[in-house]
Amino acid sequence: MAKKKPQRADTGFVLFDILYEDGARTSNRKVPAELVNSYDGDGPIRGFIEEQDRKIAEMSGNPRGPIKSISRVA
Repeated sequence: MAKKKPQRADTGFVLFDILYEDGARTSNRKVPAELVNSYDGDGPIRGFIEEQDRKIAEMSGNPRGPIKSISRVA
């Protein structure tokens, strides 16, 4: 008998690609699933990503520009 493939566990995250106004792009940014499933539109998602960007900028010293668009990874 063939072995069954183990089922993938739900990680609780949704991946997004972010495009910034300066043309920079970041891929596969993790956002908690509970923010995605809320009824507040993309506001909580945008806020979460901007907070991540602030923390990264503090550590690296390189600030990010404003976000132009957020798209969910298929």
